[in-house]
Amino acid sequence: MLIICAMAEEAAAFGALLSEVSEVPVPLSSASAKRGVLSLADGRSVEALLLTSNIGLVAAASAATWAIGEFSPSVVISAGTGGGLPADISVGDIAVAESCTYGTADATEFGYERGQVPRQPVRFESSPQLVEAALAGIPGASAGALRVGRILSGDTFVTARNVADMREAFPDAVATDMESCAIAQTAGAFGVPFISVRGISDLCGPQAGQDFHMGVDEAAARSRDAVVALLAAL
Repeated sequence: MLIICAMAEEAAAFGALLSEVSEVPVPLSSASAKRGVLSLADGRSVEALLLTSNIGLVAAASAATWAIGEFSPSVVISAGTGGGLPADISVGDIAVAESCTYGTADATEFGYERGQVPRQPVRFESSPQLVEAALAGIPGASAGALRVGRILSGDTFVTARNVADMREAFPDAVATDMESCAIAQTAGAFGVPFISVRGISDLCGPQAGQDFHMGVDEAAARSRDAVVALLAAL
């Protein structure tokens, strides 16, 4: 399987659970990769390629295209951190994508839906089997700490300045990032099952009294724990 993180700090959380590690040469100047055996929550293990793509849509799509073409993974997982979009989400919660959309895309002037790139779907769907495994394996669903919905990706941060517009345009969105939709589109083009699992490190529009930030390393560790729980439930 292929696990893609944007930042080295996010990949380090997964690296802590890898054994039999070997470095993999990557023909992209901003990316790096390693292979190993990933320990799961139930004591089992799986072979994994851990890819650090660098931040952004193009970096993510380029790295995913290379890795899928080179290694033909059975599953692609976008992991790491993200921004929490709903007003009642908390830092440390887990966001799981049922689908991904380009949140900053706007061709509505030409009859397309908000978030739809012309001649592309509005949503790039996650694998239903992987979503079911997330719901079955990741703790926190009953307490509201696991959010399953749409993840928005783009090249603009969602902040208090524009969060109201994003919430109105995408009421089912649970998180934002800068990579997942590009990875979802790439995986879909190759016919590989995909899912995104993100630990919420920041709130896009915090309310009074809310903690609005968590360290990248801690949020990434929560993403990692959720991923290994999901894989154990498959």
